[in-house]
Amino acid sequence: MAAAEGPAPRRIGFVGAGRMAEAIARGLVRAGKVEAQNVLASAPTNRNLCRFQALGCQTTHTNQEVLQSCSLVFLATKPHILPAVLVEVAPVVTAKHILVSVAAGVPLSTLEELLPPSTRVLRISPNLPCVVQEGAMVLARGRRAGNSEAELLQTLLAACGQCEEVPEAYMDIHTGLGGSGVAFVCAFSEALAEGAIKMGMPSDLAHRIAAQTLLGTAKLLLQEGRHPAQLRTDVCTPGGTTIHGLHALEQGGLRAATMSAVEAATSRAKELSRK
Repeated sequence: MAAAEGPAPRRIGFVGAGRMAEAIARGLVRAGKVEAQNVLASAPTNRNLCRFQALGCQTTHTNQEVLQSCSLVFLATKPHILPAVLVEVAPVVTAKHILVSVAAGVPLSTLEELLPPSTRVLRISPNLPCVVQEGAMVLARGRRAGNSEAELLQTLLAACGQCEEVPEAYMDIHTGLGGSGVAFVCAFSEALAEGAIKMGMPSDLAHRIAAQTLLGTAKLLLQEGRHPAQLRTDVCTPGGTTIHGLHALEQGGLRAATMSAVEAATSRAKELSRK
């Protein structure tokens, strides 16, 4: 679908149309932050663009068209592709643009080096639950992005979940915690349900209860602002079922294994950042 000419503040662009780009776009549209027809996404083929089209968004195969049509643009390509994409779009980047990189491992210094000197650049590290408006995101601003750009981005991304500004050094840690953590939580939810299945509960019911237990626990932690250890203590009674189960988890090394998983994912994110 063709895009209207000239940058417009109410238009939001995506260069790259993968799952994370779709998750952010879907969250923004669902929350009414932008109308679907004012979203323009680019990708080399229709394989991913079809999901944007299903949302009612505009699409194109030309990256420069996104920059020419939108002043706020999410750069959501694969990290190893992003530098070449930046070189491609740099000729049409102006001082009016706000560019937001979603690519893990590509530092702000690289973005600023490959774009015109006056470009306002920010980085975000989102996670998959953005698609249901429950994402955990962090953002870091480049040298030329000010408070207004950071506040604008936080206001928009509130449609997708929680977004906090952090030093760029925390981005790789967030990849290990909030990004990879989705898979870690799914692994735990699966194991939790399978324990119930082993004891005789039907599979569908067990998985529903496990997921709801995770959701409810997370809401308690966030809404009451309590440390997990406090809530854990509240659930335990002397000689009761929970303390026996926690003992089994400690014997299995759950705590150490989880810490090691976040550490391993963060270390890999740092490795990728250096490439």
